[in-house]
Amino acid sequence: MRDIINEVQRWLDSGDERVRLATVIRTFNSAPRAAGAKMAINSSGKIAGSLSGGCVEASVIEEAAGMSAGSEPKVLHFEASDERAWSVGLPCGGAIDVLLEPLDRDNFQFLREALQKDEPASSLTVIKGSPEVLGKKAAWSQTVKPHGTLPQQLAQRLADRCESLHSAGTVSVDQGIEAFVEIFPPPTTLVIVGGVHIAVALVRLAKIVGFRTVVIDPRGTFGDGDRFPGVDRLVRLWPEEAYSTATLTQATAVAVLTHDPKIDDPALAGALKSPAFYVGALGSARSQESRRQRLRQLGFPDADLARIRGPIGLDIGAANPEEIALAILSEIVATSRQGAARPRTTG
Repeated sequence: MRDIINEVQRWLDSGDERVRLATVIRTFNSAPRAAGAKMAINSSGKIAGSLSGGCVEASVIEEAAGMSAGSEPKVLHFEASDERAWSVGLPCGGAIDVLLEPLDRDNFQFLREALQKDEPASSLTVIKGSPEVLGKKAAWSQTVKPHGTLPQQLAQRLADRCESLHSAGTVSVDQGIEAFVEIFPPPTTLVIVGGVHIAVALVRLAKIVGFRTVVIDPRGTFGDGDRFPGVDRLVRLWPEEAYSTATLTQATAVAVLTHDPKIDDPALAGALKSPAFYVGALGSARSQESRRQRLRQLGFPDADLARIRGPIGLDIGAANPEEIALAILSEIVATSRQGAARPRTTG
């Protein structure tokens, strides 16, 4: 959703009333994108986002062109035999179901406002049921109860079934009603301690993949805003003070890059006391052991120290700041995907 919000809003602001929304609701075997991937199509056939590739998008655009404002939502099924896999943009044996519907502006605006505030939100669409509820929606957040075009009681019952979901999926209740549910957590936040050259590249890369970025550095030269034109927050405080203004959560990654114990050690100490899912520190294996010894003297047990990824980043043979930034971001993404890649273990 985040990758299409701004473009869709521009279309709406320009007066386009024929925006259509396509969402991957199921995948079978191999698929280029997961359930929840979205593509928006405007009245001119321009698109924002993607569903897979090749003829899948082209076919959806063609279907959207014939959909009027009052059209019922429809589920499109795409699959590829081995011979057709490349032509339709799906891997061999892959298949996807795509929900195509006119854009529900109220639902879109609610989700847009929640995501802009970094508030977690959820939305569901009925994809199977009687004509009275088919295609109807409900959305909610931590502070707003389920609301939308579904009857309130049914919306609440479906929302209650979603409590155990952590990603997009389907839920059902009696009467043969099935809904596709989307979970929109806050974006991953990358806290970078030290405005060094690696940090400049790391901010740029992190923004590309959709992270919220925070740079902490009390030093005037390294904490200069001109160095980080795209950063979400620049905090010119020592780590102990900065952490009080930048809460570290389970959706936070911390990369400590100054190589200065006066900054690095307090930054790591604060990160290890937090639920941050990733904590990494720049430095050689020898520097890492010296750092761990200092933290032991502060009372941190080895179990806590084992959380520190150091030397930081995947071992890709990085030789310049941009490549080191790539290695760091790759390790963060791998960690967020439950260790999908092998961490760096040497110098």
